[in-house]
This record gives sequence, C-alpha cells and structure tokens, in this order.
Amino acid sequence: MTLSNNVLCLQLQRRLLLVVVTFFLLLSSALAQGEEEEDGPYRGKYLGKLNSYHHQVSGDVYAVNEFTFLIVGFNYDGNGADTFFWSGASNRPGPQGFIVPDEYGKTNILDRYHNKDFTLTLPDRKKITEIKWLAVYDLNNQNNFGDVYIPEDFEPPMPQLGGTFSKRSHNVSSSSIQILDSKTIRIKDFTYDGQGKRTFFWTGVGAQPSSRGSKLPDERGYLDPIRKYNMETIDLQLPGDKTIFDIDWISVYDVADNENYGHVLINDGLNVPPSLVKVIPFEFSLPNCRQLHKDLQVSWEVFGPQITFQLSGQVAANDYMSFGISGSDVSSQMIGSDVVVAYIDEIRGYSVDYNITSLAPCVQVLGQNKGVCRDDVVGGLDSFQLNTYARKDGINTISFRRLLKSSDDGDKEIFLDRSNYVVWAFGQLDSNNEPAFHTYYPKSDIVIDFNTTEPVNDCFAFTSQKETPPQLWERTRITDASVRSFNAYLGPSGGLRGYQGLTGHVSSGLAWYINGYMIPELYLKRGLTYTFKVRGGNNPHSPEHYHPLVITDDPQGGYDRLSDAKQSEIRVLAGVEFTRRGRPKPTAAGPLCLSRYPPNYDRRLDDIFPTFKKFNRSLITECVDEAPALLEITPNITWPDTVYYNSFTHGNMGWKIHIVDSYTNLRNGARPLTWSLAIILLPWMVLQY
Repeated sequence: MTLSNNVLCLQLQRRLLLVVVTFFLLLSSALAQGEEEEDGPYRGKYLGKLNSYHHQVSGDVYAVNEFTFLIVGFNYDGNGADTFFWSGASNRPGPQGFIVPDEYGKTNILDRYHNKDFTLTLPDRKKITEIKWLAVYDLNNQNNFGDVYIPEDFEPPMPQLGGTFSKRSHNVSSSSIQILDSKTIRIKDFTYDGQGKRTFFWTGVGAQPSSRGSKLPDERGYLDPIRKYNMETIDLQLPGDKTIFDIDWISVYDVADNENYGHVLINDGLNVPPSLVKVIPFEFSLPNCRQLHKDLQVSWEVFGPQITFQLSGQVAANDYMSFGISGSDVSSQMIGSDVVVAYIDEIRGYSVDYNITSLAPCVQVLGQNKGVCRDDVVGGLDSFQLNTYARKDGINTISFRRLLKSSDDGDKEIFLDRSNYVVWAFGQLDSNNEPAFHTYYPKSDIVIDFNTTEPVNDCFAFTSQKETPPQLWERTRITDASVRSFNAYLGPSGGLRGYQGLTGHVSSGLAWYINGYMIPELYLKRGLTYTFKVRGGNNPHSPEHYHPLVITDDPQGGYDRLSDAKQSEIRVLAGVEFTRRGRPKPTAAGPLCLSRYPPNYDRRLDDIFPTFKKFNRSLITECVDEAPALLEITPNITWPDTVYYNSFTHGNMGWKIHIVDSYTNLRNGARPLTWSLAIILLPWMVLQY
C-alpha cells in the first residue's frame, strides 16, 4: 500500500512539473511576443516569427488590416525551384492553397531577399480570418520552407469608432470620431464657432485635458489657432513619431485662458491598422527650434551681433521657403516685411533678401520696383550670407546668417530685448526662380523671442505620405461661332483646383475671367473679327491691379517683366505697340473689374469648393463704372494655331486661344457655351449693359 502511494505521488509530481514547465514556456513566449510588438514603431498586430525550415527563411509577420500582411526583415536565399508566397485554410501548408502576390502585386517565382520590409495583400479580397497560415512554399517539390500560423481567435486591425466631443462651450460638437490608423483621426460633423482667443487642437496624457498638452496640426498641417467649423468632416494626423497609443485625449483648447472647450477620450489598446505615414527623423544643428507648419521649421542661434538661421522644410524640389520680420510691430504682416527666400536649384542653394511692398510679383511702377522684390533690385543690399544647404529625403535644409541690425535701411532690425513678430510662407518658384503666390502661409500672429535664457524647442519629425491630388474644376472651352465679344475681368486664381491645376503653371494669385469663366480656352476662326472688352485695371501706380490684356505666343505672360533678350523671342499679336525707342507700351488697359473674396474669407480654403460654379458664387464682383478698353483682333493665316491671352505686367494669369480654320473641325471634347450655364455668367452679363 505504501509502495502504491509512493508511485502515485511520483506520477503526480511529474505531471505537476510538466504543467509548470509548460506554463512558463507559454508565459515566456507571450512576453517575447509582447516585447516584439513594443519594439520600434507600431506595425500592426504581431503574428509571430516565420518558422524557418529551409533556405534561410526568416522574418517577423504582422497583420496590417484584414487583407494585408507586413513582413519585416524578410530573408530567403532564392534557391528554391518553384517558390511562392503561399496561403490556405488547411491545417498545415500543403498543395491545397493559393499564391499570394509579392510586394509588387506579381505572382513571379520568388528571388533572393535580404532583410527586406514589405507588405503582402491577399488576392481576390480574401481575408486573413479566412486562412490558417502563410508560407514560403515550393510548388514543384511541395516543400514548405517557412511559415507562420494565424490564431483561431484572430481579430485583424481595423478602424475603430470612438466617442464624441463633449459639448462644453463655443458650440464644440461632433459625431463619433473614427480612428482610421495609428496616426489618423477622422472627426465627422465637427463644429466650433471660431470665437476663442488662441484655440488649438490639443492633445496629451492624463484623465482630463490640461495646459501640459501640445498642439495638434489642423487638417491642412497648420499650427495656427483653428478656424470656424460648421458640421465638417476633417482628418487630423498626429505629428512626428507620435501615435494614438501615446495620447489619452484630443481637445479643443484655448491656451490664452487655459480652457477646454470640448474633448474626446481615446481608449487604450486599440486594435487599429498601422499608419502608412513615413516618419523622417531630422536633427537641427542650432539650439533653438520653432515648428511653423507641419512641413516647415526654423531654428536659430545668436552669436554676438549676428544671428544664424536654419530653414528646414518638406517641400518640392522647385519650391521656396520664406521667413522674416513682420512689416508691423504689433502683428504679423506681409506688407512691409523683410524676408529671406531660400531655395535649392539643381546646382546650389540660395538665401536671397527680399522686401515686400505689395502682394504682387515685382513690377516697375512709374520707374520704381514694387511688390515682392529682391533688396538689390530696389536699391538695397542682400544682407543674408549663405552657410550650408542640402536636400535629403524630400527635405530642404538651408542655413544662413545676417546682422541683427543691418546697415541697409530696408532691413528690419531683429530685437533681442523683446519679442519679434515674424512671417513665413512656402510655395512654388516661377520660371525666373522668383517666388510665386505662396501656397502655405499663416493667418494669425506669430511671435518669437530670439534671446531666451534657455533653449526653446517645439519641433517634431517630418512625416510624408502619398498625397491624392484634388480633383480639378471643369475645363471650359468657348467654341460658339456666334460669340464675337469677350468680357475680360479679374478674379482669384482658385487654389490647386483652379488656375494652377488647370494649366500646370504657378499662380500669381489672380487670373483672367472671360465671359464669367476662369481662364477658358477660346476657339477663334481665322478671318473673323473679335473684340475683348478689357477691365483689368488702368492705374499704373497699382502693382497689384494694373493688368492690360495682351495676346502673344508665350504661355507665361508678364511681357513687361522680361528682359530685352527674352522679349525678342516672343511674338506679340495684340495689345502692345512700340514707341519710337522700341519700348513696349500696352494698348488695352481698362478700368478695374474684380471678383473679390467676401470679408474675412480665408483663401487657403479655395480647394474645398468641388466646382468652379460654387466657388464663383461665393465671390463678390465690384467694377469701376467706366467704359472698358477695347482690344480688337482678326486672326489671319500668319497666326500660330495656339496663342495665349495674358497680362502685360504679371505672368501666369491667362490661358490658350486656339486659332482654327473651321469650327466643324474642332477636336472632340470641346464644350459649347450654353444658356444652361447662364448663372455663372451673371457678372459679365451685367457689364454688357
């Protein structure tokens, strides 16, 4: 009896030991998996390491969403005869399965891989929950080189619904937010009255919003106080390397009064897809840094009587970055400001000193240069000395220095005993490497103290993602043979959907409106006479609103700004006569008729209008009560098939005129002018009478 008890006790001890060992093995595996998930950036839901059987197959596998795997650090020697990514619903990898296309979407035999990261998407909208494994499999030998298994209770990462913004004050409200991925939050039906003092999207950690949070860029990447919203759907992207797992709440927060106008809490442990946004680590070389926009930052250091700046921006290769001292001592104002325009061409970098006297390209007004002009053009000195420049990973970095107090009377002093109001912008360069109308610029005051006792730094890493270009407004073609008169007046160029998108040219901020349309293509027949009634401004003292109409074979326009050599290469067809000394003189300068934005409108929102018709309805047309200038033309056989109407003084304001021999030979797609579109034509119809 005693012997039997001893045997039974020994068996129980062995079983207990086996249970304990198994428990600790499972625990260590779970901990290892958890460590793997937390190591580095969030990549999705971790499935495990590829089990390696042959040909050096290895790598870590994540589920990005219900259709897609991410494989990190994948290795395979490429020596299999007929090897593919292979998946199926059987209990283990075998001949019953299907090929998973490679990272390029192809079903070719796999080549060699060395420590490569990529995604695989299941074909035919198959879901990860419908399969049991992913393998590297040789179909010829039916040999499994490596695999990973899908847990039975697997739930793939998916966008998650969150709460709504609490309704505390200033009409803040929303529908349920959607957390689209680890960096992107969609807020539907968002409302805010825009009446706060210095109110931002604000995020941080803790049970409730507090002043210890940080700014969240708005839907266009700005870090300015947010605008008014009325039942709008917006997407916010967490800046730098921050993810949804790093925050507890998002608030509409006023930093002036430390008041929370409304917030939404973020749940823990969200099973969301990883963001496709690429985080670009960036280190600035100077001790102080200020983030001006999601894609632009300025850093600086004061040494003796000089200050060194570094501008860093995620911009296109042909873009400029601009930063400088405001034209006002009490606000951030472009007019009167003293700025640097920094850019990199194919050869070298530049930091050029500019003086802004008008929001227009630099033009001569009665012998004086006005507008956005280089200092050395208006009689000043270029006070910026270029230090270094580089372009890497889509980021331009340009450093330069200047004296705090320059000897040039046109330069603004940089004060160290008080804060300075500054301005900034970035956008495209025109064909002369001059700044065109800026694409991005602030609407609020920006104040920087360049002489702090401790270094200041609110900068974060740049991020990049594939941008979807906005859908362009409809291209208009006036082909009606009975239309012989054209009313030409001015209006705003309409953002990326408008002039810039339709022509592929940079914009000066204004565009020609012909018979109520923005830059329509005109079809004129040789031998017929046409009349342009021009209302582009006839005051030569105005650098912004003096636009005689000209017709040339040059698509850019701005004939008066060109050098004599470039003018000699252009054929002028109408709108210019030459003096006895050979100087060009415009002949079609009429009174100003201008479609303007409503008061307090933010022109950075032009692209929210889905059509030109809706955009045009939002404008207010104001015209001087004077007779227009008349430009009469009769195209003949010497005229090229394509010519251009433009402004005599500014470039990039007009578009094409097609000269045809017969209207019956117009190419397909030309849309005739019809009375069904009369609502758009109201401004110029009024001008007819």
